[in-house]
Amino acid sequence: MTEHPVDLDKHRGMAAQKATELRRALAEVEANVRELREREADLENRMLTVPAASWPEAATKARYLLNLYAASLPVEDTRHRALVAALFDDFVRLSEEG
Repeated sequence: MTEHPVDLDKHRGMAAQKATELRRALAEVEANVRELREREADLENRMLTVPAASWPEAATKARYLLNLYAASLPVEDTRHRALVAALFDDFVRLSEEG
C-alpha cells in the first residue's frame, strides 16, 4: 500500500479519459446552472418583496426585467431590440442629469 493515491485515469484508454472529462465538465456546468438559477430566484424574490426606495432603484429593477425580455426576443426582432437599447440609453442619460 502506498501513501499516494493512484490516478486511475492514467490506466484508461484515451476514449474513456475523454468521456470521463466530458462527464466531469458537464456535472460542473449543471452545478453552476443550478447555482445561478437559485441566485436569480433569490434576487427576484427580493425585487418582489422590497419596494424601490428611489427612481434609480426602480430603474435597476426595470433594467433587469428588460434584459430578460430582450433575451427572449428572436434575433430578427430588431425593432424591439432597438427600443430596449433606446430605453437603456434613456436610463443612462436621465441618471446623469439627476
